[in-house]
Amino acid sequence: MPCSYHKAEGVHCDGCRYYDPVQEHILIIKLGALGDVIRTTPILERLRADYPAALIYWLTLVPEILPASVDRKLPFDLASILFLEQIEFDLVINLDKDREACALASRIEGKRHMGFRLQNRVPAPVNEAARDKFVSGLFDDISRANTKSYPQELFEICGYTFSGERYAIQAPGNGYRWNLPAGAAPVIGLNTGCGTRWTTRNWPEEHWGNLARALLAAGYRVVLLGGPDEDEQNRRLQSLTGAWYDGTYALDQFADLVGQCTLVVTAVTMTLHLALALEKQVVLLNNIFNRNEFELYGLGTILEPPDCTCYYAPSCDKGCMADLTVERVTQGVVDLLPAQ
Repeated sequence: MPCSYHKAEGVHCDGCRYYDPVQEHILIIKLGALGDVIRTTPILERLRADYPAALIYWLTLVPEILPASVDRKLPFDLASILFLEQIEFDLVINLDKDREACALASRIEGKRHMGFRLQNRVPAPVNEAARDKFVSGLFDDISRANTKSYPQELFEICGYTFSGERYAIQAPGNGYRWNLPAGAAPVIGLNTGCGTRWTTRNWPEEHWGNLARALLAAGYRVVLLGGPDEDEQNRRLQSLTGAWYDGTYALDQFADLVGQCTLVVTAVTMTLHLALALEKQVVLLNNIFNRNEFELYGLGTILEPPDCTCYYAPSCDKGCMADLTVERVTQGVVDLLPAQ
């Protein structure tokens, strides 16, 4: 299709004064999950600074969340793969250790590769800086000993030093209108689920209900957040507590709802990273991950149950999260955002 400059002025490519030549082609592979994609976006700021004339491609399962600084937002499908296999890249960065991502990184031509790709039929680190991140996924003791945040590890894999670069996402909001509780009090979003893969992270439904009541009694406006997996629970909590809930939404609208909150209480989920990207305060409920990996940018606090032994365990028979009391979480909210 004709470009906007041709449509406006009739110019042709030869001698066009608007021509801005591409000097490098850079590919980022980070497929999912969505929260991991969001927390990978800080690297874009450094890549743009070092390669101002680069065309940046990003292959992912969730291209709709990527910011405008990505030139080619590509879904992970056959059409994208066929396209990418015909390009020689100056730099290929694969930050996923999954087999399909590593296999694709191995097939893509690049003058330099960073991160991970297949070696001897299995995923492996490409560069030395990626080795630490790779090994920490294999051994709990090494993972526990890590003192670096995810952005620090990410930047080191790409040859940089992390300097507080922020998340960058496609700005949500298409004129949505929300019938939130009236008043000037802060809005506290309670993200009551954690998905189905790592159910160890679940805080008991009874605790969520008691937290909602405590926050409402303290004068806050309380909003329940979640997706289809949490819908039934959130409807029960709404009925029992009077907290605001209006169902589930597509990603863009859900992000806009998170943007209406002043503070979000959440486990380690996509919503955590959405809240940080939107610069909302957060109270993070964590039990199975190394707390050092979370970069909260000074926006929040991390609360953990005492004596939890469920490190990187997908399920828990002990109910460790129940030991994280409603009183501690309530105080965590108040400490960040005193009740009015």
